[in-house]
Amino acid sequence: MEKKYWKSLEELNNQPEDNKSADRIPQGKNLLDVIHDEIADKPSSRRNFLKFCGFGFASAAIISSCENPVKKAIPYLNKPEDVTPGMASHYASTYFDGSDYSSILVKVRDGRPIKIEGNALSPLTKGGSSARVQASVLSLYDGHARLKNPSKSGEDIDWQTLDNEVISKLKEISDAGEAIVLLTSSIISPSTIKLIEEFKTFYPGTRHVIYDPDSFSGMLMANMTTYGQAVIPDYRFEKAEVIVSFMADFLGTWLNPQEFASGYAAMRSLTNGEQKLSYHIQYETGVSISGSKADKRVRIRPSDVGGLLTGLYNSIATLAGAETLPGGTAHESFGELAPKLWENRGKSVVICGTNDPDEQILVNAINNLLGNEGNTLSYATPLLTRQGFDSEMETLVAEMKSGKVGGLILWDVNPAFDYYNPEAIKEGLKNLKVSVSFNTSLDETLENILYSAPAHHYLESWGDAEPKKRYFSLAQPAIRPIYNTRQAQESLLKWMNSDRDYYTYLKDFWQSNILKSGESAWRKALQDGVFQLDAAATEPGFTGSGVLPAAQKLSESVKTQGFEIHLYQTIAIGTGRYANNPWLMEMPDPVSKVCWDNFAAVSPGTAQEMGLIKGSMIKIGNLELPVLIQPGQADKTISVALGYGHNAFGKVADGVGVNVFPLSTISKNCRTYRISGVEPEKTAGEYKLASTQMHHSMEGRPIVRETTLAGYLEKPDSGNELHAEFEKKHVTLYKETEFKGHHWGMAIDLNKCIGCSACVIACQAENNVPVVGKEEVMKSRIMHWIRIDRYYNGDGQDPEIVFQPVMCQHCDNAPCENVCPVSATNHSSEGLNQMAYNRCVGTKYCINNCPYKVRRFNWFRYVTNDKFDYNMNSDLGRMVLNPDVTVRERGVVEKCSFCIQRIQEKKLLAKNENRPLADNEILPACAQACPSKAIVFGDLNNPESQISKMFSDPRNYHLLEELHTLPSVGYLTLVRNKPGTEA
Repeated sequence: MEKKYWKSLEELNNQPEDNKSADRIPQGKNLLDVIHDEIADKPSSRRNFLKFCGFGFASAAIISSCENPVKKAIPYLNKPEDVTPGMASHYASTYFDGSDYSSILVKVRDGRPIKIEGNALSPLTKGGSSARVQASVLSLYDGHARLKNPSKSGEDIDWQTLDNEVISKLKEISDAGEAIVLLTSSIISPSTIKLIEEFKTFYPGTRHVIYDPDSFSGMLMANMTTYGQAVIPDYRFEKAEVIVSFMADFLGTWLNPQEFASGYAAMRSLTNGEQKLSYHIQYETGVSISGSKADKRVRIRPSDVGGLLTGLYNSIATLAGAETLPGGTAHESFGELAPKLWENRGKSVVICGTNDPDEQILVNAINNLLGNEGNTLSYATPLLTRQGFDSEMETLVAEMKSGKVGGLILWDVNPAFDYYNPEAIKEGLKNLKVSVSFNTSLDETLENILYSAPAHHYLESWGDAEPKKRYFSLAQPAIRPIYNTRQAQESLLKWMNSDRDYYTYLKDFWQSNILKSGESAWRKALQDGVFQLDAAATEPGFTGSGVLPAAQKLSESVKTQGFEIHLYQTIAIGTGRYANNPWLMEMPDPVSKVCWDNFAAVSPGTAQEMGLIKGSMIKIGNLELPVLIQPGQADKTISVALGYGHNAFGKVADGVGVNVFPLSTISKNCRTYRISGVEPEKTAGEYKLASTQMHHSMEGRPIVRETTLAGYLEKPDSGNELHAEFEKKHVTLYKETEFKGHHWGMAIDLNKCIGCSACVIACQAENNVPVVGKEEVMKSRIMHWIRIDRYYNGDGQDPEIVFQPVMCQHCDNAPCENVCPVSATNHSSEGLNQMAYNRCVGTKYCINNCPYKVRRFNWFRYVTNDKFDYNMNSDLGRMVLNPDVTVRERGVVEKCSFCIQRIQEKKLLAKNENRPLADNEILPACAQACPSKAIVFGDLNNPESQISKMFSDPRNYHLLEELHTLPSVGYLTLVRNKPGTEA
């Protein structure tokens, strides 16, 4: 008899005969992942058995079907050979939110996703991830904001009623020759694109409009003009020896930062005998993490970009013997930069983060002059993650207002919040005969929509993606739908009167169009999660069209007086779609160290001129914002983060910060995020901002050690002389500890660390770290086990900026251990500083005696406490908790454990397989999430391990090593390729 397996008795009871979930395959395992019994083949027997037993099952399926609380757990009747109760399965899947892409693994325990990891098989992300990707699992269990049922005018209805009414109205509109518009974010799913084309054929008069609130319309238009293709090139930072960025935070929020960070880090590495670094210069208004990592950072006003690009082109053209362009602004940095770029033709890249098509045309001209196409950037394998043209959205809004659109279907967009004129959107929605939203959660647009047909969360969905031409990935559900939702693709199929489901549609599409093979190839692609086609590609030719007109238009632009406003995204909140995620809301911004608010960032000089202090209120137009004094900000400019100021998005997001999307405007048919000629006005009152770092200078202490490339090549331990001195003076009154088995350690390469905070959220997800809220953060009671310290060096107006991740240092001479009266903190035989929470009585002596300030005290019970209403006070929210890590009670001290649960898991696995642990087999959550692979973990007792080699690197030093605490965490000295110091 053929055997079938189900995740739980509830799933077994409801399983359809055509078992689609049979294709859900964990990476590295067979399908034998669930309960088995002969009754599985007989639906009636399944139901009778379940009814007779009266058992429940502790899984997500119970919650999704609103059963009574679980009273008994059911053991396996016949345990599958490959399954061990309590052990996790990892399913390959895909994360794409309309702008950010990542190939991922979903860690599932007992039927519930609890952690997102990067997929190491991906040639794009290479196992890295981001803070947003790490936090996305929490949104699955958002019991407040997630939509639970289909509805009409806010009242719940059943799916059949919704389908009948929507089909009737769509047919009526189409038959009348009126327009139906499908308004979506950028879609990179090839099967969905084909499905949309079929939907347009089924309902004549339907068109598809793409709306990206973080628009790249200017770049698409420029590339159409100069290359004949409205696409975004693939940037290859791993090949770029000179990087010039104008206003593009490519390590944080610009296009594809996970992939860019990996390539960038490869060119900043000195751990394998490399003799050179890439040279990176950043021209920007506000301080980004890309600017913080630059070898040279230049403060500019947003309106300066066009003139500087023309000036840089002319400087290079002079060296090349080519014609120069009219206008342009000379900058003192060009005297060194232009020759450097010319010497590195084909090995450099110039990028620009503005949405001005003329400026993007000049960027294309510069890269073409340098011969970078096909080398450091490629139009043959373009990025597909941004596809929207702002002019199409403008046309749609105008047609909606004039009544020329009969029906609108919205999918993963929220224009009533993030469009620059939300009132025009609301007015247009009133004129429609039918409007439908596929959005998964509450948003500001929903109250103006007739029908809500909520889609599954992405972790409940099937899907595919092509983020870059010929690079594919698959998505599979990691949990049964929690609520009465339905995939958007499934709804489109229903409304086309199709009897196919989307899973079947997806599988058929892949087997026919991508794999061009049978079942085994499909299962392998599903298990790996990624697939790549190797078809030959050619680069389009540069036409040169539009370069001269672009330069002329930029030279004729009128310089306005007054302040300039720069609107940007944070790496946490983005355009606002993550604002209801408490992990991201409480994540400190890497540069400002502020959380739970947006603010108006001004330079120290501007603050002094206007009489502003931190928390002063200023008025910009009709919006009031608190002030943050930000060293490195360009004078007479104000930077404000987008994505805040929601009013109908969820309990975490609503009322936090100010929505500044209405400040953006349309210029040259493109959305612009810079505003000139503004006169901000200081108003009465002050506002308290929650900041996690109060002191910003190292006061001359060697906390983050730094040197130049020339200094490093001349003397490898340059900037690190103190380390050798302390090593020579190794004297102790204590008996030296011997670690006869493993001695775990961690090394952090400060050259590779970009401060992105993916490690912070990964640690929070892995170790059940609670969210405490703004009020507690202001009392310095944030609970994060790892923090990213940020320090300013040099000029107070325009400082250099450095990042340093700090977690428990697991000192071999740990000062915390000596003072604990109950021995709650102690040292393990493998070099770990451990915490026995049941012993801790909360004296906090260890916190006082820790020089690194990495221990956290639970002032309150954060679980089942309505005062901390984030995710731990509901049954649904607690489903995200990791059962391998205890949830701490109030009154105890907690800290980084080097993810001891992961260490033990891999040790037991190696023991069961009768083999030694492999180097890099154990990955703490922070190391696993890091997109630049700056964090390395391993066994210091293994001289061949990567961690041992990094500890013996001349750049290695320990934090506050003069205290002789003998940390097990080492840092590699930061080396900058400053002008005039390159090899």
